[in-house]
Amino acid sequence: MDSQEITRLQNRIAARNPGTFHFPEIYGPGWDRLYIGDKVKIGREFLNAVRAGKFPTVEDTGQKHGGGRVYRRV
Repeated sequence: MDSQEITRLQNRIAARNPGTFHFPEIYGPGWDRLYIGDKVKIGREFLNAVRAGKFPTVEDTGQKHGGGRVYRRV
C-alpha cells in the first residue's frame, strides 16, 4: 500500500463518524469491480497497515462479521 493510497484511505476514514465498519466501505465504489484475489490482497494490506499504526484512529476488533473483518474508528 503506497503513501498515496494510505492518504486516500485516511481521508475517507476521517469523513466517517466513530464506530465499526468493514474495509470495503472505506475503499469506496471501485471495490465491487476488483477480482477476489485483489480484494484479499488489498484487505490484508489494510489490516497490516492498521496494525502498523498507519491509521491511528482505526483499530482491528479481531472479529469477522457479515463476510469480513470488523474495524472500529475511535
